[in-house]
Amino acid sequence: MYVFLLFLHNALRWLVLASLVTVCWRGFRGWWGRRSFTALDERIRHITATIAHCQLAIGYILYFNSPVVAYFRAHANEALPSFAFRFFGIIHIALMTLAVIVITIGASIAKRRQEDAARFRIMAICCTLALLIIFCAIPWPFSPLAQRPYFRNF
Repeated sequence: MYVFLLFLHNALRWLVLASLVTVCWRGFRGWWGRRSFTALDERIRHITATIAHCQLAIGYILYFNSPVVAYFRAHANEALPSFAFRFFGIIHIALMTLAVIVITIGASIAKRRQEDAARFRIMAICCTLALLIIFCAIPWPFSPLAQRPYFRNF
């Protein structure tokens, strides 16, 4: 089960990134282009927040079942100097949680605004901020923080 969830978490990362890029693009386009906020914009906003929450839930399950994190929690004094253990033990989960909180707050505020420009502005700003946080927190193959492959196999 752990290996399947790890694969799913890795695959869903791309869906989260694609949906956030779409929301950012639609948000800036609507904000700067003075467009009307359509039902499609609302649906994309909602789907993006839902995907991000699902990804975070899977991430929490993995976090509390990860052998790397288990070692980090059991041997924090020895593991803390190692950046790879520190990244997965603290940094990754904290930044991803923060990103989903930003997405949730932005989606909630955008849903309640009456003016189209305000809805687009909130969507664009919050999702761009969340996207930047997520880009920093993903263990890319080229990252100096921690490396994982672009696509994880079973």
